[in-house]
Amino acid sequence: MAYDVSVVRATYPALSDGYAYLDGAAGTQVPEAVIEAIASAYRRGIGNVGGAFPASHRSDTIVAEARAAVADLVGGVPEGVILGPNMTTLTYRLAYALSRNWREGDEVVLSRLDHDANVRPWVQVAARAGATVRWAEVDVASGELGVDQYDGLIGERTRLVAVTAASNVLGTRPDVPAITAKARAAGAVTYVDGVHASAHGPTDAAALGADFYATSAYKWSGPHVGAVVGDPARLDALIPDKLASSSDDVPGRFETGTSPFADFAGVVAAVDHLAGLDPTATGTRRERLLASLAAAEAYELELFADLLGGLAAMPHVTVYGKAARRTATAYFTVAGRTPREVSSHLAEQRVNVWDGHNYAWEVTAALGIREAGSAVRAGLVHYNDRTDVDRLLDGVASLA
Repeated sequence: MAYDVSVVRATYPALSDGYAYLDGAAGTQVPEAVIEAIASAYRRGIGNVGGAFPASHRSDTIVAEARAAVADLVGGVPEGVILGPNMTTLTYRLAYALSRNWREGDEVVLSRLDHDANVRPWVQVAARAGATVRWAEVDVASGELGVDQYDGLIGERTRLVAVTAASNVLGTRPDVPAITAKARAAGAVTYVDGVHASAHGPTDAAALGADFYATSAYKWSGPHVGAVVGDPARLDALIPDKLASSSDDVPGRFETGTSPFADFAGVVAAVDHLAGLDPTATGTRRERLLASLAAAEAYELELFADLLGGLAAMPHVTVYGKAARRTATAYFTVAGRTPREVSSHLAEQRVNVWDGHNYAWEVTAALGIREAGSAVRAGLVHYNDRTDVDRLLDGVASLA
């Protein structure tokens, strides 16, 4: 059965406002089911977890269901799902815990391709420990992250290798399994940023070789909740900073403060929504997710070919990145215009795009565009359609 984007779009109330939402790489809109799940949790009444009364029991159930939903999405186990406000906050928590035993002379390997949330926490904890940061470089012309360079970067003193599953600006999908295999051979821990990747196709954290896999629900039609998924046994060996009075259990000991339980209900609804993108998919929720996200990815990339081809045909446009495997994300500049001028012009045409570095701090410097305001980012997700693409191309063409 062909992917029916009109059916998908009808579930998103925000899409009725007449705008082309091509800003999904910074955060997606949410379907009615997610809105209703969050509202319903508040209507029924929720309390903090661990209590003796029904409202607390409802929160206990919501947390358990959210862990199970994220585990199904990325291929983990519920007992290894840490929930929190966002990926950046959770990565800092894990960075502090993982670096506790790092010493001078130890090394961490980072990539210039990554979002700064998978760079700066590791740079900072390495500096405190006296560890050395080694860098995997991006090929500027192609946007690729070469695997062979890791042979000279990973060694016996490597403690951690952090890498993205997909660039949030160039869309590049590096060969993560090959990189993590090299890390594993050296006994290093791997931390994979899947925030951008998770929304654009099926995810199998184990196949990627990720000891820790980070994702954010607001990138895949959920609320503003982050998650890091790992092996419960590996988490059990880590000692995070926490209150003396809070739980010592895994994964709860990594979750500080009171959680947004109603938002967690929205996470469950978002995962269920993704599992239903392909109405012909059957089996467990995990199986339906794999089929639905594969169908959505194929649809996105077909539409993206038209978007990319249209931009490439315009002499006044420069598109960055030509990776062989990528998400449906375009990063471009327009001659004679600043990125903010372009995004403002498109906003007047009722087209939503982002401009700037988008926290891709290292790669925008490598491309030589960070100081000039970086570029314009237009990203497709599973609810975009051909009219969105046409409106973007018309708006950019009018700037010639």
